[in-house]
Amino acid sequence: MVSLNHIFSRRRMPYPVRQVARAYRSVSRFLYAVMPKGLYTRALLIIVIPILILQSVLVVVFMDRHYELVSRRMSEAVVRDIAAIVYVLQNYPQDQDFDKIQSLASDTLGLSVAVLPREPLPPPAPKPYFDVIDRVLSREISELIGKPFWIDTVGNSRYVEIRIQLPNNILRVYARRGQTFASNSHIFLVWMFSTSLVLILIAMLFLRNQIRPIVRLADAAEAFGKGRPATGYRASGAREVRRAGHAFIEMRRRIERQMDQRTTMLASVSHDLRTILTRLKLQVSLLGESNENDAMRKDIDEMATMLEDYLAFARGDGDEDVQLTDLALLFEELEEEAEISGRPLEVSFAGEPRVNLRRLAIKRCLTNLVTNAGRYADKVVLTGVNQNNWLTITVDDNGPGIPADQREIATRAFQRLDSARNQDHSGSGLGLSIARDTARSHGGELFLEESPLGGLRARIRIPS
Repeated sequence: MVSLNHIFSRRRMPYPVRQVARAYRSVSRFLYAVMPKGLYTRALLIIVIPILILQSVLVVVFMDRHYELVSRRMSEAVVRDIAAIVYVLQNYPQDQDFDKIQSLASDTLGLSVAVLPREPLPPPAPKPYFDVIDRVLSREISELIGKPFWIDTVGNSRYVEIRIQLPNNILRVYARRGQTFASNSHIFLVWMFSTSLVLILIAMLFLRNQIRPIVRLADAAEAFGKGRPATGYRASGAREVRRAGHAFIEMRRRIERQMDQRTTMLASVSHDLRTILTRLKLQVSLLGESNENDAMRKDIDEMATMLEDYLAFARGDGDEDVQLTDLALLFEELEEEAEISGRPLEVSFAGEPRVNLRRLAIKRCLTNLVTNAGRYADKVVLTGVNQNNWLTITVDDNGPGIPADQREIATRAFQRLDSARNQDHSGSGLGLSIARDTARSHGGELFLEESPLGGLRARIRIPS
């Protein structure tokens, strides 16, 4: 049976279809690059854009069908009245001052008419763009009256002036602009845009209330992932959001219960094993001094150290609360401890030193990194920088380093790269693994890189 992927593979697609698919992908990438990334903004655009498109279509249809049609009919009516006046002037005798025709036009037709002596018409007035009045009046006067004329639709904002050249006179007509076009059409636009604005504001309020539970869920999940307390979260919002919130709460409870069980079990194991090691130390000390006893004491001490490393790795730092930690002071403590152990350490810190962290976990992490670097190098530099909401801590040494293709392996549990390091040093192979887990528990990561000192750089990046 032929698969759909085989049928719609690029080689079997017709050329026009491939062009359409390529154009679609290009447009999709462009829209993804320019469109906002936030859920609130995207949801608001989903509501606003259709409203704007609908309003644009309504405005175009209204202006084309209603406004122009009504304005055309009104302009045609005015031109017919003027044509009737021209017909009366040409076919019926008038008084010397044309008072009767002026009274007829004023009282019956609502036009201000004056019969002037014949003179050349003024030059054409400026024609406004997209003016329905000027276009319709010019066409109707040409069709119904058929005489030379001059119109001005912009000179006086309240009136339209029309001059018709008669055989012996000039007929000047003033008509109100409201007689020639639909002057109240803007009311429709005002109401349409006003109601749309109100609807958009209401939609913004409702959307904010609907998205707020999602934001709270994301903040709670992020805080829990960084090991920070999120006890104040409760599920709210729409049914699907509440369902996701309840699932998160239940997941958090299961994880916390599992961590508590593991911590309890490890505490029991630690107590039992330490008791046995203590008895062994006591028994060896009673045997007296000999080379064999010294070797046994060394093995017991190494077993105790490895036990502490294993328990620290398995226990993690989930039982410690997040607190405001002064990293500059913590760096000074690490410097003093390094000097006491005979491994000089250079420290420096830049930026705001107070950060919410698990203090003991971070200290244990940095101690492992500094101790690990001090075993293989005679110069170790600890640097911290807190800027742009990110805390970056680096440990540089001038030791042999770790090859680039083995750095990922070095961060795995129980991995020791003796080919690159001194084989005389014992260890459990958990130092870098514990450091990486500590960084990840704070929402960050541990990176192994080339050091400017020539050895290894361990860089921890944590959101602050």
